[in-house]
Amino acid sequence: MATLNSIVRAVLAIDPSAPAIEHNCQWYTWGELSEIIDSVEAILTREGIGAGTRIGGILRNTPQIAAVIIATIINDRCVVTLNPALPDDKLVADINTLEIPVVIAEMVDWERPAVMAAVKQSGALGIAITGDRAEPVRVVLPRTGSGFRNDAAGVGIEMLTSGTTGTPKRIPLKAANFSRMVLDAAVFENRDIDTPPRLSRAVAITNTPFSHIGGIFSLFVTLSAGRKICMLDRFRVEEFVGAVQRHKPKVAGAPPSALRMILDADVPREALSSLVAFRTSTAPLDPDLADQFQERFGIPVLQNYGATEFAGGVAGWTLPDFRKYGEERRGSVGRMNPGIDGRIVHPETGEPLPFGETGLLEIRAKHLGDGKSWVRTTDLAKMDEKQFLWILGRADNAIIRGGFKIMPDDVVKAIEAHPAVLEACVVALPDSRLGQVPAAGYRVKNGASVSEDELRAFLRERLSAYQVPTQLVKVDDFVRTPSMKPSQPELKKLFEAA
Repeated sequence: MATLNSIVRAVLAIDPSAPAIEHNCQWYTWGELSEIIDSVEAILTREGIGAGTRIGGILRNTPQIAAVIIATIINDRCVVTLNPALPDDKLVADINTLEIPVVIAEMVDWERPAVMAAVKQSGALGIAITGDRAEPVRVVLPRTGSGFRNDAAGVGIEMLTSGTTGTPKRIPLKAANFSRMVLDAAVFENRDIDTPPRLSRAVAITNTPFSHIGGIFSLFVTLSAGRKICMLDRFRVEEFVGAVQRHKPKVAGAPPSALRMILDADVPREALSSLVAFRTSTAPLDPDLADQFQERFGIPVLQNYGATEFAGGVAGWTLPDFRKYGEERRGSVGRMNPGIDGRIVHPETGEPLPFGETGLLEIRAKHLGDGKSWVRTTDLAKMDEKQFLWILGRADNAIIRGGFKIMPDDVVKAIEAHPAVLEACVVALPDSRLGQVPAAGYRVKNGASVSEDELRAFLRERLSAYQVPTQLVKVDDFVRTPSMKPSQPELKKLFEAA
């Protein structure tokens, strides 16, 4: 039976001269990726850094870093993700706590003096991805330290969560679990993983950062299908639309916030005419937004649901399912993925609830835990008898205002219903009398305006009095997590500073 590692190795070997990844409108071949993979492996082998070792990677969205991720995983080591978007002090603090024997990064990150100093002080081996095709990889710091952690046997990725609602934490993902999730994703393409792989003429457009599980997951799904990749650093409307027009994919995707940006930018319908579906994940999708997008472009929006803790996808829409059930199951994130069972339980008693009732989602799969026990999430959800799932918010994200429970997503939806508002984010602020109160930041659409008083009056017509934010602040943009969600901790800092 084929494995993820065997499939990826086979794809790399089919035609080394064929184009593999486009970045900044420049193509890199499968052979060039393989050269970086082999060069990294040669250095690590020479240094005695074998399987089961944690390899720190400052993961920018480039073909060279994609090769580093591939090299680490297919050679049974563990990718420890480091986010290049972090300011120096936070990135250095992360490096200082990890006890990793190797750090791999592009030259732009080795040229950050604080980062170079932190890795040197740790005693880790420093490997640079140079961008020079004549010498793509070289050592920039010798390994001088010892006593590094050696506890990653069987772990494929140590991923930093997005930190949308609080301090990010690291979660180890077993290599076997990650492999299974990638291979199971073939069902969305009606692809048989045991058929010998071949190179596809199709091009997948990717924009999710590698420092988010969705970025690495997408990389390996695309690799295992033999597709070429157009790799974007992040989602920008002009670059995304240009890539769609250049490569004419049938399916593309981005977070829900990207749908708002595309609509707000007044992108012509014909610019996305090659698409038959738009996939979205990482954040809740407002059904009204999906309807607006489909009405404007004629493209159905297929939502997926997953989590870092579960190594990827849990549920999602296939296009045939959407055509058959989409209208009657509006707002669903799709059907539970193959091999994953789901149920809804009472938040306090843990008793399973009937179909259609709201409670906490629990899932069970062979690749989770012991394969038999139910794993509880913090997501409020409901399911129906055909295993379609609705995510209704996070139980641990509720704001309790004087005894009244407020779900931030309800307030966000009300704010974003205003015709001038592009995007909103709601956070809880401490209050000496009521315990907590809601506060909100919002962005307006290009050429639109709305005053705080106007927006507050609008919300009073749509929300209960206790749900209306006590503070509203207009922002040009939000500080964002790697998955492009507005960062609640950063928005809280804005209110605290004010």
